[in-house]
Amino acid sequence: MHKYLVHACVAVAAGVPLAAMGVIGASTSAAALQPVQVPVAARAQAAVPGAQLWAKRYNGPGNGADQANAEAVSPDGNTVFVTGYSQGTTSTDYATVAYDTATGNRLWAERYDGPSHYIDQASSVAVSPDGKMVFVTGYSYGNAHVEADYATIAYSAATGQKLWVARYGGPFKTTGVDATSVAVSPDGAAVFVTGYTYGNATYQDYATIAYDAASGQQLWVKRYNGPVNSVDEAASVAVSPDGTTVFVTGESTGKGTSFDYATIAYDAVTGQQQWVSRYNGPVNGNDAAASVKVSPDGSTVFITGYSYGNTSSSGADYATVAYSAATGSKLWASRYNGPAHADDQASSLAVSPDGKTVYVTGRSDTATGNAYDYATVAYDAASGQQLWATPYAGPGSNTEATAVTVSPAGTVYVTGYSYTTVTAGNDYATVAYDPASGHQLWASRYDGPQHQGDKALSVAASPATGTVLVTGESGAAGTVPDYATVAYHG
Repeated sequence: MHKYLVHACVAVAAGVPLAAMGVIGASTSAAALQPVQVPVAARAQAAVPGAQLWAKRYNGPGNGADQANAEAVSPDGNTVFVTGYSQGTTSTDYATVAYDTATGNRLWAERYDGPSHYIDQASSVAVSPDGKMVFVTGYSYGNAHVEADYATIAYSAATGQKLWVARYGGPFKTTGVDATSVAVSPDGAAVFVTGYTYGNATYQDYATIAYDAASGQQLWVKRYNGPVNSVDEAASVAVSPDGTTVFVTGESTGKGTSFDYATIAYDAVTGQQQWVSRYNGPVNGNDAAASVKVSPDGSTVFITGYSYGNTSSSGADYATVAYSAATGSKLWASRYNGPAHADDQASSLAVSPDGKTVYVTGRSDTATGNAYDYATVAYDAASGQQLWATPYAGPGSNTEATAVTVSPAGTVYVTGYSYTTVTAGNDYATVAYDPASGHQLWASRYDGPQHQGDKALSVAASPATGTVLVTGESGAAGTVPDYATVAYHG
């Protein structure tokens, strides 16, 4: 069906690709490709693609586990906002941090400890189109340790001042609740949150909420209970470019089909359901959508995730589906079954600025079936035809991509984590690809101070400078992780 394009490009621990420095030749041995230390001054002066510009860490007051789950860049490209969870004095809190994208200077850090002073974990962040407000969502325990709610918070982007907090627990108060994704309308007037909460005798349902961005007032809430009153969990939300429609996707228990993708369109003003489209793979196995994006012209909705394939031996495949944004009719569905014909799971999707190409990334079993590589796949947005598929295999046994983004110039950036036998731990591994060919342009790795426990979970590109920003968790003293946010020259 296709041929992998393999291109050798190895980065030093500081994030500077050796090839770009003229160190690696075509015949360089694997033993020679070990991380070397580059002086800070040299790194700062090395304006080569993939060069590390700065790395900043955040350790919460409890000196425990801190994990950054998501990031968003301001429209002017000057600030990156990172959120996740951080150990406080009682349990985990939301922790949201703002950094200057040029220097890495921390501008502010704000924490949210819910009413029960128990577990609070943020999962998603978005910025208003005018750059003045930052919105964070996730789950937060309420007045008892057995009840969790969505908790959505608005901050001033300039100062970090908390502007409002809105909580939603659903009709049946219990645990098993999570707000997984947040998006803002193009005019900045509304904030949309999705995830899942328990219904009355319907187990977990999708729950999608619209809030007034200025006040946090709830505008509407819509729930989706699949065909068998069982588990339905929304994973991602997106808004059409004209602001009229909200799209939600995730996994929903089907009738005799295990889990299916379930994608829903809502009227952004009223919350009225416009359509529901379900995708069931070829063997009625588990199918779970992870990401939704809308084409720049608003005509098409793209979904990706994983779906079990034609035989039990093939395991899961990437499954990427395109729907008409107006009607929900399926335009195409393309599957990617990696070289091992084993487990392939897509985690993230991005659309090119011109809307012509869809990029999907995740993890794919290697030919031995004993390890994962990144596998990034490009599809023609109109037809679903596969244009290229390129792997990235780190120096160790397991390499898993978690996120993909596209710069305004069109370069494709993928991040995740990659095991290395040098330190017997994971590093961040961030890779740039040529959008037309899939050729690897550079690959840079970040190895934290403990040389283990480094997992990048989100990637973004500054619209102003093209700086590539990566965040996640990184091992600290005693191997307990901190937030670690790294900037690379794009």
